[in-house]
Amino acid sequence: MSNVSDLPKGDGIRNGKQYLEDLRDDRDVWIHGEKVKDVTTHPSLCRGAETLAGFLDRQFDDQCKDTVTYEENGGTYATSFMIPKSVDDIKKRGESAYEWARWSNGMFGRTPDYKNASVMAFAASAKFLEEGRPEFAENMRNYYEYVRTNDKVLTHTLINPTYNFEEAKQGRSSEKVALQVVKETDSGLVVNGARLLATLGPHADEIEVFPSSLLTANEDNLPYAFAFTIPTGAPGVRMICRDTYDHQKSTYDAPLSSRFEEMDAVIIFDNVHVPWERVFMYRDPLLCNRAFAETHAVVHMMHQVICGKLAKTEFIVGLLCAMAKATGKDKDMNVKGMIAEAMWVAETLRALRYHGESEAHEDQWGNYVALRRPLDTSRNTYPKLYPRLIEMIQMLGSSSLIATPTEADLGNALSEDVAKYFQTVNLKSEDRIALFRLAHDVAVSGFGNRQVLYERFFFGPQNIMASIYYDLYNKDDMMDKVTEILNR
Repeated sequence: MSNVSDLPKGDGIRNGKQYLEDLRDDRDVWIHGEKVKDVTTHPSLCRGAETLAGFLDRQFDDQCKDTVTYEENGGTYATSFMIPKSVDDIKKRGESAYEWARWSNGMFGRTPDYKNASVMAFAASAKFLEEGRPEFAENMRNYYEYVRTNDKVLTHTLINPTYNFEEAKQGRSSEKVALQVVKETDSGLVVNGARLLATLGPHADEIEVFPSSLLTANEDNLPYAFAFTIPTGAPGVRMICRDTYDHQKSTYDAPLSSRFEEMDAVIIFDNVHVPWERVFMYRDPLLCNRAFAETHAVVHMMHQVICGKLAKTEFIVGLLCAMAKATGKDKDMNVKGMIAEAMWVAETLRALRYHGESEAHEDQWGNYVALRRPLDTSRNTYPKLYPRLIEMIQMLGSSSLIATPTEADLGNALSEDVAKYFQTVNLKSEDRIALFRLAHDVAVSGFGNRQVLYERFFFGPQNIMASIYYDLYNKDDMMDKVTEILNR
């Protein structure tokens, strides 16, 4: 078994043109019942690819380069790959994540810095992987250098399809559908089965296939206990995409879905060969279960997420205020009270983010990590708060979210009627229609409702996440206060 990676090193950050060129490979992507010839030109996928290419170009922009990149040994790399060695490093990573999120106002949720945080954390604590096999740690360090120096865009796939709910609830995977190792060779593993749900899948260079749900430590689960990566275009890898929310409308008619469609896909692995140098854990369910927590990958990912949710919530606050101002509702006490509730969400996220960053601490691997509790509080509360934010937009917009002409109506034979009957006290018709079409894309459209579902289950089922939070919480100090008053 080789522990020396032959993955080539690159020069650092990529531009958008380089990224799009790299997408034109042999990836096997299917959407609407047809195989995609080129994800950069397919009408359902091309604008999402162009948006991400534009984001990568911003790494070269003098206005934000110092935030979203860092220099090391003569090279320039994405800040999300930076291994933090101080509180200031944690804060820089936070500013970078927030900057990336601002480019879409949090509506393009799976920007590359999310999975970069995971790869960075595993590489920075690679000694943990030596518990499995010593060479696995070196594999991770080599892979980190590969994606960092080539600025690769990653997706990940964590969940096995559910064949039998009772079986899944007991921590067992079904051999009928779950991704599993079917063969072990001198050169690597052969895996077969399916995984879901890979957000950004068709637009990614690489797929991170890591464990997420708890695996019962028994012989039956050994074939399902692994962590590896594979190129998106590897032979036998196939993606089945959901229906698109980009219906090729103009950016006026669909300001979000025309730009920020991040496609989700189920990944099929048809006897895919995974080279040993890309394997990081294998046949050790307990090690898989401990991995995200003990490498602190989950905390670094939560840090990226809270920055994105803050940017998203600030945008929704701005949208609510703009909608209220358009019709003069911003003078109404009840409307102001409702929007204040959204403002509280934004300020709560800001406080939790800054709390986590300011109390960053050194971990057992000699790196710095943000304080988990405030970030974990955010990830447990936001799935409940986001649907409420969307409800506010619906309540404030009411029928105006539906009674919106299209861009074509601004220049046809009815344009004078449109100009007259769709204006408000503070906005002319063209601007009022644009504003409420934006609100529609956030709160009514398929794109917007996918965002709600995405936020509800981003880190997993809410009851499981809450249970984990309860178990990790330092309850003893607080219970001691109860005991003290009882014994006083």
